[in-house]
Amino acid sequence: MKKLQILQAYASGQRDFQQAALHQADLEEVNLQQANLSSADLSSADLSHANLSGANLSRANLSNADLTNADLRSADLSEVNLIGANLSGAKLGRANLFQADLRSAILTDADFTGANLEDVDLSGADLSGTNLRTAELSKAASSHGVSRRWVSWSGH
Repeated sequence: MKKLQILQAYASGQRDFQQAALHQADLEEVNLQQANLSSADLSSADLSHANLSGANLSRANLSNADLTNADLRSADLSEVNLIGANLSGAKLGRANLFQADLRSAILTDADFTGANLEDVDLSGADLSGTNLRTAELSKAASSHGVSRRWVSWSGH
């Protein structure tokens, strides 16, 4: 599925893109809020500046995806593969990342205010400037622990 096909389908009211094959897709600046992209292959896709607020991305493959400055507020990212993804400046307020794999992800200046990060793997992730205020961090794993030095938080 290509960018034009997705945009046309979305414009006509379609929201169900479950298991879509979008490997390396150029989806920069797309508006797919409330879309169902569960179990989709978005590996190495360019989703920078995309609006995915309220979208269902559960169990999707977003490894090495570019989500720079993407809007993922209130999105379902449970059990998602975000290994090596770039989420610099992404908005993830109130997003559900239960059991997400964020190993080696770039989370610089990302905003996780109120997000569920329960049982998330943050090993090797760059958390510089990340906002984790009120985020749920129980059982979050990191090879070095979650450092408060460069992270703004008041989580659990």
